[in-house]
Amino acid sequence: MYLADEAWPDLGSYFAEESLAIVPLGSTEQHGPHLPEGTDHMIAEALARAAADRTGYLCTPTVNVGVSPHHRQFHGTMWVDAPVFRDYVESFSENLAYHGIDRIVYVNAHGGNVEHLREVGRRLHESETAYAIEWMWDESIPNLVDDLFESNGPHGGPKETAMIQHIASDLVHEDRLEWARDEGLVDWQSHAGARRHGARTFFDAIDNTDNGVLGDQTDATPEKGQQLFEAASDQLVQLCDWLAEQPIEHLMPAPHVE
Repeated sequence: MYLADEAWPDLGSYFAEESLAIVPLGSTEQHGPHLPEGTDHMIAEALARAAADRTGYLCTPTVNVGVSPHHRQFHGTMWVDAPVFRDYVESFSENLAYHGIDRIVYVNAHGGNVEHLREVGRRLHESETAYAIEWMWDESIPNLVDDLFESNGPHGGPKETAMIQHIASDLVHEDRLEWARDEGLVDWQSHAGARRHGARTFFDAIDNTDNGVLGDQTDATPEKGQQLFEAASDQLVQLCDWLAEQPIEHLMPAPHVE
């Protein structure tokens, strides 16, 4: 069920019977010369809508702009400051709780959102408003990601390229995959400039890669994207079903020790 498509009486029926909401979140930021700036929020929405279709749980509209100032040097990147993002997510989560939702899965596809969504989840948990957890698609299937790609990358790499090839192939510039690889940073994990004497020494993506991406994008295929999408969707469905089955008292904070 997609919230924005429904009339309010029909949503009332859902809230009377269910208490879980799926919230997709991503970003609008550069993903190299070959992928659309909507890569993250497109992946998040596609996974969230697929899980909602399979389970009947409520999917909300997508949060398309996230915490992305580290990509600001590239044309078109949009972002909000971290405190604004946290307050916004917390506020609409409280709105969902007002309607009877007491458990939320943040379906997240942008690394820059992770720590902030976890902080919002902590706030909502402490106030006993809702049990809200952050879920990152690639972290749910790490072995498959490792098996499919020899030189993966956390941003604009083959895993995201393959996912968009599967979800929205017409938005992938297939003729730019070699450009993305050759002018990006393939072996990013051993990049000497990223850390010095144990300290992280960069702030922005452009400090490490001139075209904004990491990994070998030529290793991506739509077939691999379909594998990733189906495996991650399965994990999300299982997470939602598990969460829906938990007694709410088991999800709320434990009392202070005597």
